[in-house]
Amino acid sequence: MPSAINRVAPAAWLCEGCLVPQPILRTARLLLIPLVDRHLDLEIQLDSDPEVLRYISGRARSRAEVIAAHAQRMTLAAKVDGLGYWMAFGSDDETRDATAPEREDDGAFVGLMMLPPAHGPDQPNDPTVSDLGYRLVRRYWRRGLASEASRVLLRHAFETVGQKRVIAQTMAANLGSRGVMEAIGMQYVRTYFPPWDDPLPGADSGEVEYEMTRSTWTDRHAVRDAACTDASAASLPWLPQPDA
Repeated sequence: MPSAINRVAPAAWLCEGCLVPQPILRTARLLLIPLVDRHLDLEIQLDSDPEVLRYISGRARSRAEVIAAHAQRMTLAAKVDGLGYWMAFGSDDETRDATAPEREDDGAFVGLMMLPPAHGPDQPNDPTVSDLGYRLVRRYWRRGLASEASRVLLRHAFETVGQKRVIAQTMAANLGSRGVMEAIGMQYVRTYFPPWDDPLPGADSGEVEYEMTRSTWTDRHAVRDAACTDASAASLPWLPQPDA
């Protein structure tokens, strides 16, 4: 049986009103639903916590700012088939044994997962490059959920959408976010210093960029799959073993 992290929704589950086939995704503990207009209040709730936005704006966002951000997200999500934003729903169970809800209404809102096309002044204008991000409700921090969601988004980017490269950027001082990037196998690329109108604490250390390329993803998973195949064969007594 395939693991939960490989599961995507069938075509009938595609989000309503979407112009592109952005699928529902699942991990062991999360249900990822493509962002639509009905999710706006959850976005407002998420961005009302200044700590969540500590390394982005340093303050909570107003309703008007979140509405504008939502509109921009919906525009970006329509640019490249399969890319966009997902709202993550999970369980209040804090253990690793928690399971993903079957439906959005059955789960608790965990956060916003991002995989839009690369955009902005410090990103390439290339539809084969996407920008990985994650923003979690504070009570779901430090449970490995950002890493879990990011792994399935990387798989989706390379194996379904066919992206050549996925990048992720954050403030150099944001050690939590950098830890997620490193945990999912992304590699450090550069430190850069964008202009700030009102610099946040730690801005003097710059921003960092990490990446995963399709060739790196393919090579790593080929090695993993080969190891899994060898282990499975070794466990079957009726198959010839190398030293038999």
